[in-house]
Formats: sequence, C-alpha cells, structure tokens
Amino acid sequence: MTTVRREAFGRMPPEEGGGEVEKFILQSDSVRVEIVSFGCIITTLETKDRDGKFSDIVLGFDTLEGYTGQHPFFGTVVGRVANRIAKGKFSVDGKEYQLFINNGPNSLHGGAKGFDKVLWSAEVLPNGVRFFRLSPDGEEGYPGDLKVWVTYTLSGKELAINYQAQTSKTTPISLTNHSYFNLAGQGSRDVYDHEISIEADSYLPVDDTQIPTGEVASVQGTGFDLRQPVELGKHLQKFHLDGFDHNFCLHQGQDRRLVARVFHPPTGRTMEVHTTQPGIQFYTGNFLDASLKGKGGATYPKHSAFCLETQNWPDAVNKPQFPKALLHPGEEYNHTTWFVFSTA
Repeated sequence: MTTVRREAFGRMPPEEGGGEVEKFILQSDSVRVEIVSFGCIITTLETKDRDGKFSDIVLGFDTLEGYTGQHPFFGTVVGRVANRIAKGKFSVDGKEYQLFINNGPNSLHGGAKGFDKVLWSAEVLPNGVRFFRLSPDGEEGYPGDLKVWVTYTLSGKELAINYQAQTSKTTPISLTNHSYFNLAGQGSRDVYDHEISIEADSYLPVDDTQIPTGEVASVQGTGFDLRQPVELGKHLQKFHLDGFDHNFCLHQGQDRRLVARVFHPPTGRTMEVHTTQPGIQFYTGNFLDASLKGKGGATYPKHSAFCLETQNWPDAVNKPQFPKALLHPGEEYNHTTWFVFSTA
C-alpha cells in the first residue's frame, strides 16, 4: 500500500509570480519520498538499511529558498534537453536555433531557466503524483509548444518516474531526474565505499568542455569498464580518475532493462536503476565544493554523492550517429526510469 499526502512547502518569490509550492509525500512500507511542484524536485528519499532503519539518501535543502537559489540541480527534473548541447546550437529543418549558454561555451540542462526552475501543476494519483506544464514555443530558444507530464509512482520498493511529451513543432527533447545519492545517508562525507556496476559495453569520450567527441569507445580495458562491481574510491585511485561525468551507452531498445546497481556494504542499502532510455550519465559530484548548506546543516564536499541520470546521449541533436533526439508533431515522447531499493 502506498499512501499519498499533499501539504504546503512555501511560496514562490513575488518576482517569480508568487504561487504556492506544494509537497507530495509518497510512502510505502520500505520507501518514503517527498517531491515538490517546483522543478518536480525529489527533496527527500528515505530507504531502509539492513537493520530496518530509515535514512534520507538524497542531497538537498530543508526549505524552498534553497531550491530557488543557485544549486547544482539537486533532485530536479531537467529539460527540455538534459546534459550539454555544443555551443547551444542546433538545426531543425534547415533552421538554426541558438540556446542560452550556461556551461562554459555550451548549453546545459535546458538553459537559464529550464524545467528545474519553474512551477508545475500537480494531480494526485492513488500511488503517486503527476506534474504537468506547457513549455511555450521559443522558451529558452527551443521551438514548439511542448506539453510535458512527469509522473512519480511508488509501489513497495520501487519508485518509477515516467516522462511524456507532445510538441507542436519539431524539437529536441531529453528528460531526466538529477538526484544526488549517497546510500550512507545525505551529509555523509563521500561515496568511496559504494560499489557500483553499469551494464554498458561502451561510453562517450568527451572534449575539454564535456561535449562528446563523436566516438563511441569500448569500455574494455579502461577505467570505464564497470560491468562488474567496483569499489568507487579504489577504482578512481587505480585509474587515476578525478571522477566520472560521462555518458554510458546502454543496450538499445524500448523495453525496461536493468542498467546500473549500487551497493553500500556498511548499511546494506542497494539501489538498482532500470530504464527505457538509451544512455545513463554517471556523475560523481566532481563540482561539489562544500559551499552550500544542505539539509540539517550538512555541507556537500566533492564526491559526497553520485548521480545516475538516464537520458539520451549528450549533444545527440548535433550527432546524427547518436540515438534520435528530435520529437515531431504527432509523436509522443515516452520514457520511464525505475529505482528499486533493497538491502543485502
């Protein structure tokens, strides 16, 4: 049985149009998740350790003000296009579009005011919540009126996020959730003792601005071979890696498949990621620097969390050899990602 409650979380500042931000609390026997209508943000995600004790395993803030200020996309839904688009440029039907540049020379996670920085309307479901918004033609430079639905449902140990969209003009789209996880509990110092595996035979090498070069490289014999579980801290040392911020290329197909697994031996917490998406961005919080005060006064230093962002491949709109990035009128964008929590 999943229970769903809604309550007030705060008001948007007047210069952002005011507006009530609501919080939705989804609870089963083994998982408790809180999601707010600003940015469809997962603000709290509590799961059990092997002794049955709940801890919050996502980074974030105690108040709305934390989320409306500058932060690295804690818990947010990002769009229209997750990840980076080279130089913020792309062409559709011979017309060039220029997006806002907000990450070195590139556009990242939808631009200056992406889906993570707006208020969504919400509808309570028996076991979850569905958010909706209309992204107007020209928003952040993207073409077409885009209707978007993001649905969170909780069933036992499984949290599902479904993304649907329809457009009036051909537009690139790639939606993901940008939660930062630490299975030891948010506020823990690092994730070096986590064991991770990713079901991917290849990954995308990037240039010095984090844009894929276009090569699809085999993980075989490299530090990117995570097909068998590795202990993260030791693995980074062994391969002299500063961390990961790379897209792993998943086995193609529209069906649900297991793509990543993380295990935290001290607590027994395990998280599996299943998805229909073609890629997963593994990011180890390389740019966290302990400057933000998070939940309960915690600070978040470098490598104190990881993200597993299921999505299309970065810059796919400019790389015809990458999976299809464009949504056409009359089509539906529809992807689901499942997070399954257990203990071992």
